[in-house]
Amino acid sequence: MTLLRNNKLTILYTILFTVAVTGCSKPLPIEENPTTTSEVAQSLIESKQTYIPPTRAKVDCNDQQPLRKALFGDLHVHTTYSFDAYSYGVQTTPEDAYRYAKGQAIDFFPVDDDGKMSGSIKIDRPLDFLAVTDHAEFLGEYQLCTSTESPVYDHDFCQTFRKGGSKAIMAVASSLAIDPAQRISPVCAQGNRACLEASNIPWRKIIDAAENANDFSADCSFTAMIGYEYSGSPSSSNYHRNVIFRSGSVPAIPVSKFEAPLDYYLWKELDKNCKKEDGCDYLTIPHNSNLSNGKLLIPYADLPDTTENKIAYAKLRLAREPIMEVFQHKGNSECANGFPDILGAADELCELEQIRVIGNTGRTGRIYVENDRIKYSLPRKNPTVFCEGDKTGYGGMQGNGCLSKNDFYRSALLTGLKEENEIGLNSVKLGASASTDTHMSVAGETRESNWRGHISTEWNKEGRLLSPTLIPSGKEGNPGGLTGVWATENSRDAIFDSMLRREVFGTSGTRIKPRFFASWTYPENLCEDNQMLTTAYEEGVPMGSDLSAAPAADAVPVFLLAALADTGANATPLQKLQLIKGWVDSDGNTHNKVYDVAGDAETKAGVNLETGERFGDGHASLCAVFSDPDFDTSENAYYYMRAVENPSPRWSLLDCLGYSDDERPKECNDERISTAINEQAWTSPIWFNNK
Repeated sequence: MTLLRNNKLTILYTILFTVAVTGCSKPLPIEENPTTTSEVAQSLIESKQTYIPPTRAKVDCNDQQPLRKALFGDLHVHTTYSFDAYSYGVQTTPEDAYRYAKGQAIDFFPVDDDGKMSGSIKIDRPLDFLAVTDHAEFLGEYQLCTSTESPVYDHDFCQTFRKGGSKAIMAVASSLAIDPAQRISPVCAQGNRACLEASNIPWRKIIDAAENANDFSADCSFTAMIGYEYSGSPSSSNYHRNVIFRSGSVPAIPVSKFEAPLDYYLWKELDKNCKKEDGCDYLTIPHNSNLSNGKLLIPYADLPDTTENKIAYAKLRLAREPIMEVFQHKGNSECANGFPDILGAADELCELEQIRVIGNTGRTGRIYVENDRIKYSLPRKNPTVFCEGDKTGYGGMQGNGCLSKNDFYRSALLTGLKEENEIGLNSVKLGASASTDTHMSVAGETRESNWRGHISTEWNKEGRLLSPTLIPSGKEGNPGGLTGVWATENSRDAIFDSMLRREVFGTSGTRIKPRFFASWTYPENLCEDNQMLTTAYEEGVPMGSDLSAAPAADAVPVFLLAALADTGANATPLQKLQLIKGWVDSDGNTHNKVYDVAGDAETKAGVNLETGERFGDGHASLCAVFSDPDFDTSENAYYYMRAVENPSPRWSLLDCLGYSDDERPKECNDERISTAINEQAWTSPIWFNNK
């Protein structure tokens, strides 16, 4: 075991393992999905070791909004039950995360001499909803190693796990980097069953926390959804999804990467353990495609190349994966410039919190398997390049490997359009969401001012500015985003249904309220109509929908784009609304185009980098009716709206300004650090199919 140390790091961030493992096997076709949780789950149910939710009558909320209201939440939050958060000293629980989201103060860093979190933190504005999504992987190891009643509590592995730090993380996480993922922890020596059964205990606590936090009364003041994260990093590429459940009826065991090596195995295994007739329903949300080297959003992974398999896969994904996370603290997954096979002008707003940039070099080596042994490659200084065609790469979790067009929302949606032309189904039909991915229990903590981090090394400004870790963080990190839904009420069913129909949007942390509709008949003066929303729904379709077939050969779609600016303290006004279009032409070429449709394409607003103060005028609201000037009824297309705020100071600029001139670290001279940003919101698309 070799430790690689950088003298500027506050943690050890990479460990070399040479642990013997069994050989890798090829995934099976969809219909032969291997089952490893169903038997254990059933035995737990029969032995009454699993959670049985109480029967609750459905209560309609007092506040009903037929034209729907915007609700803001976070669907990606980790607590001490996640192996990585635990290993870095996070002691707060799912109960704490829900209390924080509701506006209560919780414990926070620093850790005192007794090893306790001695600080405190409180959100600036409560959320409307939250799902705690601790990693399913290693819940069993967590339970076996932290319970004093466990038969393996004193095992060397468990002692290392409880000590925490990078040793603890790598002792377990390396098993996720091999492909397919395999447990290598010695406390699971009998196979998966011991750890699967043990995972039921913290899983029940996660469920209980959500059930206790959810407001089941007609007040509907807060919605707590049950969820978890399915995590894998094959060859150090990101392959993570959050699983969100509709109700308190959930599987006895969360299906992890160990039991379901690929996305379609996850859906099939969950289908066996989560049946609608039992009141259970779920959806999945992929995240951090920007670090996936083309592996996360691309469809049909490792399936034999047949139309039958493609159709089977597309049907599964369309039923179970309606949205994706386009923004979070590990970077922007909306778009990147320069893909050689996508036609269109560069878009400077793609650079918002972009982690991976063509020409930049990676940060660490990678973990891989060779001759049935886990190995580690040293860091390379190779610059980031585009993946060739549909090839995938490795090492994206550390900034390594090639950058794929399927790593980003905008270009992956084009892959979906091309698949629709081929098989008649769009296998990348994803709406937009965003979250924090906080590993500190601080759900929805998206303030740029006085931001205190999402991993343990970021709790003070020295750590935020100077401390890189295994994942993009420190000066490359950001406070993350929020998911917005348009729902009739604040309840589990209403929010879940909004996500299923993709009437969902993501923001970079701001609370912009964007509306986006399409029709063939909207009048030009719709923005001035007092019944605008009624007309928008009655004569068209909202974000996340399909536009009906063109009524005539010369018909042109008409879009309603509107947004209300954030109204919080010190909120930044809107700058402009943009329509983003992607389409596939008759020759199979893919295109992207950005239209400025409302507000100020050129603005004099900005930020004084010497003081951090904003200047210039903006808009409290914007609205426009826009017809596509380049529409062709023969071409499949998608459209989504991007709402953009005036420039505001990035957290790092504010941190740097907090130093006196003679104490300011050299990192503050970096343009990426001492800068302004344009906060944004992205709606789910509206799709047009020429068939």
